Amino acid sequence: MGTPDDQYDVIVIGVGGMGSATTAHLARRGLDVLGLERYDIPHTSGSSHGITRIIRRAYYEHPSYIPLVERAYELWDDLAERTGRDVIHRTGSIDAGAEDDIVFGGSLESCERYDIPHEVLTSREVTERFPGYQLPEDHLAVYQPDGGFVVPEQAIVAHVEQAQAAGGEIRARERVDGWTDTADGGVRVETDRGTYEAAKLVLAAGAWNAKFADALEGLAVPERQVLAWFQPETPSRFEPDQFPVWNLSVPEGRFYGLPIYDVPGMKLGRYHHRDERVDPDDYETDPQPEDERILREFAENYFPEGAGPTMRLATCMFTNSPDEHFILDTLPDYPQVVVGAGFSGHGFKFASAIGEVLADLATERETEHSIEMFSLERFDE
Repeated sequence: MGTPDDQYDVIVIGVGGMGSATTAHLARRGLDVLGLERYDIPHTSGSSHGITRIIRRAYYEHPSYIPLVERAYELWDDLAERTGRDVIHRTGSIDAGAEDDIVFGGSLESCERYDIPHEVLTSREVTERFPGYQLPEDHLAVYQPDGGFVVPEQAIVAHVEQAQAAGGEIRARERVDGWTDTADGGVRVETDRGTYEAAKLVLAAGAWNAKFADALEGLAVPERQVLAWFQPETPSRFEPDQFPVWNLSVPEGRFYGLPIYDVPGMKLGRYHHRDERVDPDDYETDPQPEDERILREFAENYFPEGAGPTMRLATCMFTNSPDEHFILDTLPDYPQVVVGAGFSGHGFKFASAIGEVLADLATERETEHSIEMFSLERFDE
């Protein structure tokens, strides 16, 4: 049993992208919140790192994401203004593919449905405007001027600072061993350093979430991902003011990339890189030659001026749901436990708004945001 000093309104497990935002929202609402992180703040062992992360209003995954990403933009701008940290940068975004491909068609549909300013460009028009691109001749692209990137490490630090300034408590290098419900309907959390109790619990542990909730087994599956940064032949063509962030669907797969920022190279990755399901506590964290080969061959074909010497390789993890849509809900048997999981490689851009949603669920058990499509119940159908 914890002492009075170990009692909280809400405990958040995981202080990465989603958890840091959640602790900030909760603390700013005046709640007594504890954030527990097994690694550093920030760290490179999970999913919330990589120097730059894409944000885009054109959203091919599903038009229902648009209201949430609009709120995320508002909150990123607010966080930047409050903290003075440049957490969001606008470069424009390109979503390109064959005319009948979901990346192009889905992005166009979302822009048209929500009246998002955009242009449809041919491959030639993309290259004329942004010479770093060399897309296939039959490809079409949706260009959206507000696309860009969020700086994840800075964003996490900014949210943690906001939480601390509002009285929240953050503990890093403290591993959570497990949690149980209590007789009064709360939770007790055991770590390698102590025991804590709270009325509510938020699971924001990324690739580790399924280890804390049986209900997520098979629904939040970690996958190994690798990123590369290649030095461009003409760096100026790959700077943020000349090179929009991009998503590209080609026969080799679906790839994404960003301009030069803090590393002297164009950043890129392949969705579901080598389709490797992993245990987050036991997988190959060092990039391998085959990882680099996959990304280099792609760059040589579609961004030849950006396929110079390797500047950096890094691994991270996706945590995929079966339909690759988010899981934002409470646990069926434990309504005091809120879950943010299954972000499936496209979640970080939403972190500022996801934090608000998880804070709503922890305090009110409901939210004004439309999250019906993210419920756990959908997997029972």
